[in-house]
Amino acid sequence: MVSNTSAIASFVEAAPPGELSDVVADIKALTSDDPNLLQSLGPAFEKYNEEQFATVKLPGGSQAVVISSHNSLGDGRYYDVESQRSFAFDHTTQRASAVQSHVLESQHSDLIKSLLKSVSTHAKEHYPSSSVGVYPIENDSLIAIVLVANKYSPNNFWNGRWRSLYLLHPSTGALTGSLHVDVHYYEDGNVRLLTTKPVSASVSASPSAQDVVRQVAAVERKYQEDLNRAFASLSEGAFKGLRRQLPVTRQKVEWEKIAGYRLGQDIGGGRAR
Repeated sequence: MVSNTSAIASFVEAAPPGELSDVVADIKALTSDDPNLLQSLGPAFEKYNEEQFATVKLPGGSQAVVISSHNSLGDGRYYDVESQRSFAFDHTTQRASAVQSHVLESQHSDLIKSLLKSVSTHAKEHYPSSSVGVYPIENDSLIAIVLVANKYSPNNFWNGRWRSLYLLHPSTGALTGSLHVDVHYYEDGNVRLLTTKPVSASVSASPSAQDVVRQVAAVERKYQEDLNRAFASLSEGAFKGLRRQLPVTRQKVEWEKIAGYRLGQDIGGGRAR
């Protein structure tokens, strides 16, 4: 059972954005002879939720808050700087409960609150359905900036997630971290894009929130431009080279219109709708 649990946990940890509940439903169907198996997957759910920056609305609240290792209080509790609340989080059901007041204790509290406001404005301007968190970490020597944006379109057979993590050294202005993009397309096929970009930049020593957000915006804009160029190159070169000249429809693919095709139906000759 240990090996089976480990294998099933890997399915949880690799769940595409917005599809964890589907994965859980499949696990239940495949392991119906062991109804207690899900209880043993708690660590996998916790790892998934923290790494994917899961979001949850607190009871009585309207704003989704972030779940990550950076705002964990231990024992399944997390805190949110903006609402000044802590809460329990069930990693299996992804629900919050037991909300309490929480006061931020940090020598950088003013910068953290200013960053939270500035990064939230940046996220709302550039990302759909975004959530932001800013937290003191490493014994208050660093500030973690977390941004996650989800866009789900299951009716069109695709889901996507953008994640940004920045670690700011307040005294030196050093800014490190990573950007992650995860997109799953599954109409008459199964294609997934997983890409990560490390970040290493700097702002002025003892930076203002505006200084940091300007650098964040520049880093993310460049990454998006790089992704656009990569997609253009893929459709014009590598992707075209992978396909036969005539697909099963017996009609040539118009490669200049590749972005407008529905992957399975129009290129592969899938079933009509």
